[in-house]
Amino acid sequence: MPLVDRDEPRFAEASREMRERRDYVVPYFNDKYRFDKPPFIYWTQIASYRLFGENDFAARLPSGIAAALTAVLLFAWGRRLGSERVGWWAAIIFSLCLQTFIHARAAVADMWLVFFVTAAHWAAYELIADLLGPSTSSTDSRQRKYWRLTFYVALAFAFLAKGPLGWTPLLTAASMKFFLRGQPLNRRFWFASGMLFTMAIVLLWGIPALVRTKGEFFWVGIGRHVLERSFGALEGHGGQSWRGYLMILPFYFGTVFISFFPWSIKLPALAKHLWRERDGADKYLIVGAAIVFILMTVVKTKLPHYTLTAFPLLSLLLARHLFELRGSPRFAVRTALTALVLSLGVSLFLFPLVARTFPTAELFKKSRNDLLPEMDFANVDYFEPSVVWYFRSRAHGFFRGLDPDQVHKFMTFPGPRFVILPTKVATAAYPQIPPAWKSYTARGFSFVKGQRIDLTMILKPTP
Repeated sequence: MPLVDRDEPRFAEASREMRERRDYVVPYFNDKYRFDKPPFIYWTQIASYRLFGENDFAARLPSGIAAALTAVLLFAWGRRLGSERVGWWAAIIFSLCLQTFIHARAAVADMWLVFFVTAAHWAAYELIADLLGPSTSSTDSRQRKYWRLTFYVALAFAFLAKGPLGWTPLLTAASMKFFLRGQPLNRRFWFASGMLFTMAIVLLWGIPALVRTKGEFFWVGIGRHVLERSFGALEGHGGQSWRGYLMILPFYFGTVFISFFPWSIKLPALAKHLWRERDGADKYLIVGAAIVFILMTVVKTKLPHYTLTAFPLLSLLLARHLFELRGSPRFAVRTALTALVLSLGVSLFLFPLVARTFPTAELFKKSRNDLLPEMDFANVDYFEPSVVWYFRSRAHGFFRGLDPDQVHKFMTFPGPRFVILPTKVATAAYPQIPPAWKSYTARGFSFVKGQRIDLTMILKPTP
């Protein structure tokens, strides 16, 4: 499929502009600062562009790699927690749940956050494994220094992937004090010096970014995109009033049955089983997942994928007890095969059909042979990020927004140029286009706006 408005094209284009500028500190989108996320996703997309070119596949590949690496982590951690079968099933469950299927092929930052948070959770577990009971894996004192290093490096890169949300494993580690009373956890974690080390890694990028933007990266990136999401419903995602906020408090405890599908079918039976019997490793995994769900429940801005960092922990929990639940052996194999077949079927057959409904991509396909690097371009009432991503691959300037009454003036300027606008507006502005000019139309559906879109592109070629 083409990149889906609005997030995917924003990330993909910001990475392209970072590469064009050779500025790997401050991201831009359409020649304006983009403070939404830290830079790690852009760095991985730039590396992918260098190998495969600037295209949809290259923009999405890093997320697929991050998901695959997370599955490998779960396999290895599962073997440490129980057996090779636990490791395999943890990886399979995570890989074949709905939310992973969506985000492992999306050009966004979430999968790298999941990978680094999972690595940090595993490292923290190994630092206290011997305190959690005889049934768990054990780590000697010589190995702890490597797990400690892994923990704080993973926290640093989790922050660089998506900001403070990447530090939830710290809360998991601290919360285990409730179960390990009398145990000096600071001797295991070295919290103060460890967090200084984490901050040092982050500040290698953060200080130049703050200096270059005069502090704006912090005030906008943290202030708007963290605090405002916490206390307000950003971009309409969540309850607009306190009454609405209270009504949707159980949001994630309901949506998990969709996001974690088809494995969510077994969550009620798993909860019942763990209520009766659980060991130290179970408690750790439960606490880690619960912290993510509780934090995201408190935050006012809500989207189903915000709890994705808990899914590796849920996968491990279910894998450890899957074959102890009634009817699960047959369920597990059938569900995995069915999910695999459906995933391949949707990817290979449904997505190509849906791709035709993306008006920006269709308009670009029709006109790309007439696009020139020196072309000036604009749009009217359709400033979706996908317009910037697709058309800047041929025309190397930046898009500007116009009012309908500015179209004629823009098109009469010297030099080749084009404008994209709703077909009704285009018909009113140019009932008949001038000789030698060209026009293209595309109809489709806007998933962001939830409505049908009818676009026209009017192009003035080189005189």
